[in-house]
This record gives sequence, structure tokens and C-alpha cells, in this order.
Amino acid sequence: MRLVAGVGVTAGVAWACLRWKPSRVIIEGASMAPTLAPGDWALAIPLGHPKIGNVVVVEHPGRPGYEMVKRLTAGPGTRVGERTLGDDEWWIEGDLAEASTDSRQFGPVTSEALKARVVLVYWPADRRHRL
Repeated sequence: MRLVAGVGVTAGVAWACLRWKPSRVIIEGASMAPTLAPGDWALAIPLGHPKIGNVVVVEHPGRPGYEMVKRLTAGPGTRVGERTLGDDEWWIEGDLAEASTDSRQFGPVTSEALKARVVLVYWPADRRHRL
């Protein structure tokens, strides 16, 4: 019976990994406090359809290969300040404005820059929570 249960659990984990292709994100800065804190380990999955409010892994537009974690605060067709975002433009911001480099400095990003959605903080254990 234990063998069958073990095989079932292993198969379930393998299926979940193949379906959602999770990746680990380690939070390094304070820009997403209090939602995410430096040292948090989070789980990210492919983005799918972006939604306002999602916490996402995004590639910095001026530093190819450098990824940040920010919140989607506006999407295509939304007016931000004195401009309206285009068909493939997203506005990203950190939750802690004074500690964040985001769209307020460099403008909108394209959907190509949006890499994944952060869904869960799993370490440290006392900060475990879903996003």
C-alpha cells in the first residue's frame, strides 16, 4: 500500500512540474515589501494571461537578462499619468515605491519582458503564503 501511495505522490508531483514548469525566485531587495521580503524564496510559474495585480518576474528593459519581481498595476489601454498604454504595454511597480526601480523610472514594459507569475512564498516557513 505504501508503495502504491508513494508512486501516486511521485506521479502527481511529476505531472505538476510538467504542467506548470515551476521555478524558484529568491527575493533580494525590499521593493515588494511587505508582500515579499529580502531572503524570501518564492515559486513562480509561467504567466499565462497577465492580470492587473499579478506579482510577476519581469526582465528589466535596460538590462537584458536582469530579472526583477514587481506587480502589474496597469495594462493595455489604461491611462497612466499623461499617456495611454499601447496594445502590448504593461505598467509594473514595486509595492514599496521608495525602494523600487520600476515603470515610474523606465516606462512600460512589453509582454515579452513578463517571464512568470509568482504564486507562493515557501521559505522561510514563518512567511509562507500564497499570492
